[in-house]
Amino acid sequence: MSTTVTAETFLATSIELATANVLNSGGPFGAVIVTADGRAFEGVNRVTASNDPTAHAEVTAIRNACRELGTFDLSGATLYTSCEPCPMCLASALWARIDNVVFAADRHDAASVGFDDAVFYEYFDNKDRDRLMPVRKLSLSEGAPDILQPFNTWNTLDSRIDY
Repeated sequence: MSTTVTAETFLATSIELATANVLNSGGPFGAVIVTADGRAFEGVNRVTASNDPTAHAEVTAIRNACRELGTFDLSGATLYTSCEPCPMCLASALWARIDNVVFAADRHDAASVGFDDAVFYEYFDNKDRDRLMPVRKLSLSEGAPDILQPFNTWNTLDSRIDY
């Protein structure tokens, strides 16, 4: 990162993106991914505008960066976001191999204006999480496809790309 463009500048940009997005039928969230060599990729929240619950600013920025760079691996990159990432966005950043996340407002600031992700954070800590959304493994009966077949096929594929 050059000495003229600082982390504060990228964080300020994420806030400006979020504010402009509100005026463009989007949610109040913006993000900027900066690669190790200084390239920047932006994203804004388009959940309601596109009817896509995964179109959070951070995920949109990750998608934009990966598409433009032709890779799924953003190692060395930093994610600057106008608000603390929700669990989905944190998981997405982990899958993208992003090195650092820097945010402005926190989850409590978001909750104070109606964006309360507490139930999602609590889901992963809660032993009684099945009340929110049951998740269970179902054993298949004999004669059904082998549950390991996709993995076995993957492991034998010479053209696979490990991630």
